[in-house]
Amino acid sequence: MKVLDKKVALITGAGSGIGRAIACLYALEGAKVVVSDIDEQGGNETVRLILKEGGEAFFVLADTSKVMDHQKLIDETIRRYGALHIAVNNAGIGGPLAPVGEYPLDGWDKVIGINLTGVFLGMHFQIPKLMEFGGGSIVNISSILGMVASQNSPAYVAAKHGVVGLTKSAAVEYATKKIRINSIGPGYIDTPLLTNTLDQETIDAVANLHPMGRLCQASEVAELALFLNSNKASFITGAYYNVDGGYLAQ
Repeated sequence: MKVLDKKVALITGAGSGIGRAIACLYALEGAKVVVSDIDEQGGNETVRLILKEGGEAFFVLADTSKVMDHQKLIDETIRRYGALHIAVNNAGIGGPLAPVGEYPLDGWDKVIGINLTGVFLGMHFQIPKLMEFGGGSIVNISSILGMVASQNSPAYVAAKHGVVGLTKSAAVEYATKKIRINSIGPGYIDTPLLTNTLDQETIDAVANLHPMGRLCQASEVAELALFLNSNKASFITGAYYNVDGGYLAQ
């Protein structure tokens, strides 16, 4: 039997990068996958990749900073698959780069709205449905910057720290209700967003921030997200796991 056989999984930000890797892996392991993103083309491509491998998935266009989009996600999930067992709140953005005293206020609102409020709203709508269907599990994607700082990214750092705290709070609230909630802190990820926007010298410098001397692969994060949302992690909740090649050990 596959690890997520007969499970229904909802994944935000699944149109590329970590979200796509998680969606594809979950589908390979037997889950019916709800792919969500603001990028319709990317989301539909993720669905195409899943269907190509014999999996089951469909796409819902949704902005995780909007309350009604979360309600739509839940409604469409139940309408199509009749249940919800697993969620991954992954959608996020980097935002502007500037110190606190110069940081654009609209940039702060946008980053916090997607990266932190979006995770809160996700759980707010997901948890009642998980309880309705007998329990389940949630993985929230934070960052190594959920534990340490980085200059000129105050909104991102604040949001990702907030995700870790929010995850812990929700985990202890629902620990006796058959719902587990954990967070993951990836290092810098090898994605087109990074490699297509930075020169090779800068990419090498970012890679060398990790003691292992390379960037994290989205598939490596997906493997941990699979474990945490499986029965193999049945006594793990409220935890933060970094996938960072030793970055936080320095």
